[in-house]
Formats: sequence, structure tokens, C-alpha cells
Amino acid sequence: QVQLVESGGGLVQAGGSLILSCAASGLTFSSNAMGWFRQPPGKDREFVAAINWSGAHTYYADSVKGRFTISRDNAKNTMYLQMNSLKPEDTAVYYCAATYRTITATMAAADFGSWGQGTQVTVSS
Repeated sequence: QVQLVESGGGLVQAGGSLILSCAASGLTFSSNAMGWFRQPPGKDREFVAAINWSGAHTYYADSVKGRFTISRDNAKNTMYLQMNSLKPEDTAVYYCAATYRTITATMAAADFGSWGQGTQVTVSS
């Protein structure tokens, strides 16, 4: 049974930083591309970032490019999202997801088959 567990969310002031983690089990982590999505209050889930199985290739939404960094440690079955220069509009529930598909610059939620339960990130102004 695949389990993805996010952690690291919380309340932070604008301009601050957070690191989200996604611990994976029940799947061959190094065979999966991984992604982060977020769902702001009252809005649809949106793509944030994706990383291929080796970590050599990454893609970001334009809204987070230059501020967020996705990474992974296959030895620890864990993916990370370093979030810097946070803005109030980054407030959302953040989800990690896994896929066997090849990642591209235009990933959709439907491209990912396994999901975590989400972690809340709130950025105050």
C-alpha cells in the first residue's frame, strides 16, 4: 500500500521560509517521478513542482520559479520542497504525489496516481 506523508507545514510571515518533506513507503521510490501540488482556499489544486526519478530534471510553476526548490533523497525515500520568499498567495494545502510517468513542464493532477494527505502552509502578511 502506497503511503505518502507530508510534513513541515505551518504558519510563517511573508518573506519567510519553510521546508516541506514527503516520506514515501509502499512503492519503489527511485522508480517514481514526484511532484508537489497545492490547493489554495476556494480554488482548484494546482501544480507547483516536479522532479524526475533521479533528481536530474525539475520543473516549476511560473508562480514559484526562483523561490521554491524541489529535491529528493532516494536513499531516504523522501522528497523535499524548499520554499523561500514566501508570499500570502502561497497559502494553501500542499500535497505530494507520485507517478510512473515522465515529467514535463505541464504536469496535471491527473498525471499522478498516488497522493499524500496534505499539509497546511499559511503565509501571513
